[in-house]
Amino acid sequence: YTDRQVLSLLVDPLKADLHITDSQVGVLQGLAFALIYSVAGLPLGRLADLAPRRLVIVLGVLVWSVGTVACGFAPDFTSLFGARVLVGIGEAALAPAAISMISDLFPPDRRGLAVGVFLMGMTVGGGVAITLGGLILQGANAGLFKSIPLVGALAPWRAALVLLGFPGPVIVALLLSIREPARQNRMEKARHTLGAALAGFRLRAGVLVPLYLAMSLFSVGDNSVGAWSPSLLARRFAMPPGEIGLWLGGASIVTGVVGTVLGGLVADRLVRFRGSAGRLMVAAAAALVGVIGGLIGFADGSLQVVALFAVWALMSSAAVSIGITTVQEVVTNEMRGLAVAINSFGNIAIGVVAGTSVTAFLTDYVFRSPAMVGWSISSVTIPAGAAGALLFFVSYRNLRRQATASAISPSAGA
Repeated sequence: YTDRQVLSLLVDPLKADLHITDSQVGVLQGLAFALIYSVAGLPLGRLADLAPRRLVIVLGVLVWSVGTVACGFAPDFTSLFGARVLVGIGEAALAPAAISMISDLFPPDRRGLAVGVFLMGMTVGGGVAITLGGLILQGANAGLFKSIPLVGALAPWRAALVLLGFPGPVIVALLLSIREPARQNRMEKARHTLGAALAGFRLRAGVLVPLYLAMSLFSVGDNSVGAWSPSLLARRFAMPPGEIGLWLGGASIVTGVVGTVLGGLVADRLVRFRGSAGRLMVAAAAALVGVIGGLIGFADGSLQVVALFAVWALMSSAAVSIGITTVQEVVTNEMRGLAVAINSFGNIAIGVVAGTSVTAFLTDYVFRSPAMVGWSISSVTIPAGAAGALLFFVSYRNLRRQATASAISPSAGA
């Protein structure tokens, strides 16, 4: 996530050096990365179901590290676009293969915590991107890296990208120390086809479709709250940018860590008594509480905004982490990588587009005032959160029904 998000810290010097516009920077962070990431994840998720997953991750790390370094040496917008595409493709390989491995390494009653700890990296990485990237940029501006070959002669923003790409080989060495776990709950070898996997998704549609939609709707809320809460604090309460970053950045990191880990722990406890369906009870409850955070547009003060932001972030991270773990338990081993990729595709195709764009549209064309951005956030997050909570419950009910009928074991993949 550091390699992914550090570009947001380098916008102004990058624009000045390459003579590009804000719109082109948006393309670099949206089309060049997010769209490619979501589309590439589907075949890479399928690859994780068929090939050694550790090798898939190793190749992904190498590709995104090369892409990050290439960003630092890009002479123009077109080259930088291509390098960002490499970063997106490389990073799309990670989650499907990693979560599939984790599902085989841990039994059901420890799997939720394990997946939660992995997903915690998203929150920590986003914060590190700003902190570490800023320190590297500051050091480059001070000339600390002038003695390093190739890097020393680069502009500071370029040096920051190149230095962030260098740890790739070290990460690969660490990954090679991890064993490839034996795949559990496998189909017959003759059925390892894409058609068989898709048939498996159709069989489980009653559980998976509402679950995917629920997580996508919470991604809508995540992107609305995450993208526009800083504007709410600046426009309505005149909070300085430094304080906004401190309060919202800190709240995001803390709630992300607590939500993913605590949600996984609670769900693991419940799965011992109620099977995988028990996880979805926790997810539905967390999602319902998260709707309270959608009231952020009605806050009377800046601290209330931060508190409601934290409520949404905490409950969303818990519910989504539990949802991803449940998907891994419902599907068979040969479907796990593709199952994660489908979730990522929905989160980006629905969450990023609707969460950021619909909120902006409401502000510009419905409420017709920048100061009303809080109402726009609430208009998006409250219905998205309520519908998501309902869909988590529908998925829970269908999983319980199918488990009772023995159509799908509630601990599939154990």
